[in-house]
Amino acid sequence: MKNYTFLNIFLLAAHFITAQTTIPIEASNQAIVLQTDAEGHLLMVYCGKPLARKEEYASVYGNYHMKDEDVMGLFNSAYPFAGTLCPIEPAIQAMHGDGNGALDLKYVKHETKALDAHSSLTTILLRDPVYPFEVTLFYKVWKAENVIEQWSEIRHSESKAVVLKKFASANLYLTDKDFYLTTFHGSWASEMQPDETKLSPGMFAVDSKLGTRAELLQSHDFMVAFGQPATENDGEVMLGQLEWSGSFKLEFNVDTYHNLRLMGGVNPYASEYALAPGEVFKTPALLYTFSHHGKGEASRNLHNWARDYRLLDGRGERLTLLNNWEATFFNFNEEKLTALFKDAHTLGVDMFLLDDGWFGNKYPRNDDHAGLGDWQENVQKLPHGLGYLVKAAQKENVKFGVWIEPEMVNPKSELYEKHTDWVIRDPQRPDHYFRNQLVLDLSNPKVQDFVFKIVDSLFIKYPDLAFIKWDCNSPILNAYSAYLNTQKKPQTHLLIEYVRGLYNVLQRVRAKYPKTPMMLCSGGGGRTDYELLRYFTEFWPSDDTNPLERIYMQWNYSLFFPSIAVDNHVTDWGKQPIKYRVDVASMGKLGFDIVAGKLSAPDFAFCQQAIQNYNSFKDVVWHGDLYRLVDPFKNTQASLMYVDKNKSRAVMFSYLVSNRFMINPRENPVRLAGLDAAKTYRVKELNLYPGAKPSMDESKTYSGDFLMTVGINPELTQERMSIVLEITDVK
Repeated sequence: MKNYTFLNIFLLAAHFITAQTTIPIEASNQAIVLQTDAEGHLLMVYCGKPLARKEEYASVYGNYHMKDEDVMGLFNSAYPFAGTLCPIEPAIQAMHGDGNGALDLKYVKHETKALDAHSSLTTILLRDPVYPFEVTLFYKVWKAENVIEQWSEIRHSESKAVVLKKFASANLYLTDKDFYLTTFHGSWASEMQPDETKLSPGMFAVDSKLGTRAELLQSHDFMVAFGQPATENDGEVMLGQLEWSGSFKLEFNVDTYHNLRLMGGVNPYASEYALAPGEVFKTPALLYTFSHHGKGEASRNLHNWARDYRLLDGRGERLTLLNNWEATFFNFNEEKLTALFKDAHTLGVDMFLLDDGWFGNKYPRNDDHAGLGDWQENVQKLPHGLGYLVKAAQKENVKFGVWIEPEMVNPKSELYEKHTDWVIRDPQRPDHYFRNQLVLDLSNPKVQDFVFKIVDSLFIKYPDLAFIKWDCNSPILNAYSAYLNTQKKPQTHLLIEYVRGLYNVLQRVRAKYPKTPMMLCSGGGGRTDYELLRYFTEFWPSDDTNPLERIYMQWNYSLFFPSIAVDNHVTDWGKQPIKYRVDVASMGKLGFDIVAGKLSAPDFAFCQQAIQNYNSFKDVVWHGDLYRLVDPFKNTQASLMYVDKNKSRAVMFSYLVSNRFMINPRENPVRLAGLDAAKTYRVKELNLYPGAKPSMDESKTYSGDFLMTVGINPELTQERMSIVLEITDVK
């Protein structure tokens, strides 16, 4: 520790009074401004539209008047600390090696540098004046997309370990008087259910303690509207997500001044972390974007950012597929599968995906009670192995992919018998199973090697393998690691080290196999974070494939994710006609999970033509700008459209979601969006069922101004429950 004389303290205070530091962090349409106070504490003093004169940022905070500023001035701390001067919920709380729990973080220096032509990084060093303990704050900005990632790094050089009790990624202090928070909850087959709350003074928290499959009950996606609820095209709005694949916590605290403190990070529950001297603890990033023109603009910000900078192969292609799961479940053999290859070829998709049930011999995978962990082909079902299937699929001109769940194990497996110490389980308590399985301990490097080898061996043996579906069905229960025990590390490290181990495996997979498409699945939408999407081309949003329910789910997912990332399959869920099911699934990456050979001749012919249509417009859906036109939560229909970057082509999807009181529930036309007002467009209906006629006069042309000001009215009825329109400019 240092001992300061009165003169030292006086001079230090005088330095900060005369050398106040202002740090603007600017995107194209949003600025965050940080500023030191007289004692050197870092405050967040502004969040709003950028100022034309940067020198005026220094004057912003002087226009706020708070009572009791000697204490309350730290209400807007950029990174609140526990134990000394911050009378608020801390972003960081720690116990020093000597047992003292106080922190006091003060500004030391900062730097802003361009990383490339698209992004910049601001780093700010904060240090405790008494203990050799410091935190670095990071703000990464993609200016054109108006997107920011924020995280922190914590380190110290004390003689003993420091126990981190809380370690948030980010803290934002947002000024307004009314805040409307939308969060998303759910469970299996009912993911991404929205709930809007007007925040009152006090704390509102959303969290997960599940360890893995973390979004089973709560999502780490959120939306904040300022002043009033946001609409699609109007209002101040923030969209955000914590980029972490394990337990998380988001806190929304309206203070005595009716301003909002937003904090997010790893959930500290059961996760106190003993930080060794010299070790760096890096938190996951909080991702967010702001819009001054409603949630539609905010969504497009995130979509553009994701395609260009985060989602694996975000500007690339995706494979349409036929999956066998709902066609066969676990009951299949080579004959059944090769017959499905023929269906895939005739249907016109790119690939066949073999789902669960292809492995295990001593304990064959004939249901979900056995076999997980024993990744050798089942000789009864597949006597010639996966290689035979890969070649048989290729003979039908379709590619072949396979399902795996490498992080999990059934107690009824050879792996469990040989390596019980590789399993997360409390040896003093009875095992508790979720879907008859347990989670492997990815904090253990040997387990990481095992999981990597599962993927590596498949590609080594079958280099033409074209796709991996990576599933994860169980949260972590009875959290205990035999490995951490042998390493004499705290058990409270497990939930964090598990996620780090998962990322390590995926980094190794992508280093060796950078291009193979992989689907991220977690019993449905239990994992949809942008950190994992560094390694996956797409994700599975829900096991509920009822197209009516999917309209609502996909609407909510579309706030945060571009359509190219979202897998949609046509199945037998729901009672809607095949056209409705295909049209809904076409708003993303299209797949089929049906017995195609059992479709009626008209249904099969429709699917064949719909796939050809999809192949003609998929680039617009995947890479175009999304405009949500008619909200199904407030209307009897849903309408969305995708517009290419040149505004020369668009695809519009409309669906009847309720017709309880009338045949055609919408009297007024739907105003389109995103077109060029000066261009002339022709409207054509796609995906017509055999024998059906277009609902519109396709010989007419319309100005973009007309389509966006007056609109068009697709004729949705009980007989025409979905309509797909192609809008193209007339050269």
